[in-house]
Amino acid sequence: MKKLNSLRIGVIFSLLFLFCQILNAQEFIINDDKLIDDRAKEKINQIGDEVKSKLGVNVYVYVKSTLGLDENIKTKDKIDIIRNNENQILSKLEQPYVLLSISVEETHVNLLFSDEFKNIVDKDDILDDYVVPLLASKDKNTLFAKVSAATLNGYGAIADTIAESKNVKLESSIGNSGKVSSTIWRVFMYSIIILGLFAYTYAVLKKRK
Repeated sequence: MKKLNSLRIGVIFSLLFLFCQILNAQEFIINDDKLIDDRAKEKINQIGDEVKSKLGVNVYVYVKSTLGLDENIKTKDKIDIIRNNENQILSKLEQPYVLLSISVEETHVNLLFSDEFKNIVDKDDILDDYVVPLLASKDKNTLFAKVSAATLNGYGAIADTIAESKNVKLESSIGNSGKVSSTIWRVFMYSIIILGLFAYTYAVLKKRK
């Protein structure tokens, strides 16, 4: 009987431990609407844990497939609703923080952070180089794949930026892979545009002849 009770207690503690791990794993992903791949989630949480333990900073992700706005809504009203939604999220975050916010249907991407990161985190650099190119790519990848890649890419860039400002090396860092993927995408798109211009010019000149 004692062995049976000990076994039950052991199972209960194991389940509690597993439950706590699951809760902790979602600590940095506030919402994702099931648009982020499990592997990307795991990496995001790994980076987030290290950033919090080594730098004392909370890096969060908030992804929505849609905010449910009317397609005919005025731009000003749309901006106001999105801003109010983000402010509600910020009010619940543990400081210091950085928040990567994405609303797919509204084509909205934003980076918000505590005042202490104003001179550290370059919002435009991270969004334009690491997030937007992957979200906006016109390829065969699914929305699920694009959101997963863009979120992880941006998250890794945020973490590395903060770590570098404090001269700390992150073991979980994805390094330059995020920058490389965005650069490759840009080169590909620019190549298409240039080739298109050449083809157009050639066609016009040939027609004139």
